[in-house]
Amino acid sequence: MKLSVVLATHNEAANITNCLKSVKSIADEVIVVDGESTDNTVALARKIGAKVYEVKNQPMFHINKQIALQKAGSTWILQLDADEMLDATLRQSIRGVLKSNPPENGFYLKRKNFFLGRLLKKGGQYPDPVIRLVRRGKAYFPQKSVHDSNRYTSLTAQKLKADRVSLSFLNWINYVVIKPTATFLKLYLRHQGWLDGFPGFVFALFSGLHWPVAFMKYWELVNVKPVIRK
Repeated sequence: MKLSVVLATHNEAANITNCLKSVKSIADEVIVVDGESTDNTVALARKIGAKVYEVKNQPMFHINKQIALQKAGSTWILQLDADEMLDATLRQSIRGVLKSNPPENGFYLKRKNFFLGRLLKKGGQYPDPVIRLVRRGKAYFPQKSVHDSNRYTSLTAQKLKADRVSLSFLNWINYVVIKPTATFLKLYLRHQGWLDGFPGFVFALFSGLHWPVAFMKYWELVNVKPVIRK
């Protein structure tokens, strides 16, 4: 069974080489859909042998990921982010799946997340399984929201606006106090993020701060009118 590795990128020059080198030995083709990178992401990807398609950079990054998925020509597709790499164990596991010709249409891959230079083993960050190995034509990106965009809080703010969430005092308390506190305690205490030391504390803290920042952005969307200059 042949394997296509697909990625969507935007200014990933610092990561793309290590990522593509880690899949070179198992990929029959590598497809990179690049969204208007201003660094040398495209040149580096082509140097390693990837097929690169240059498209518009979308606010919803899953749009370009779906484009990459649709351009794959192999029976099986491995979808990666540019800051991800395969280790030898995972490469061997994928080879085994392809050789066995399984009846399944998709497989979860366990991920190791590194934050502030440390592997996060707690805080709900390991094994962090995601569906990444799929049979062609049997998977797609919903393109509604996106965890791996750099616009987490902005997307949440837009969703709050679309849902017409009230800007009441009770909701202010909920998003500025209750939700961030609950998120922090869940990751840091319930999921034992404290065992990951300072990186575990920072990860839990900023995960909680997502909510007040998103709510303030939502307030701005509703109350601040754009200035039209003549």
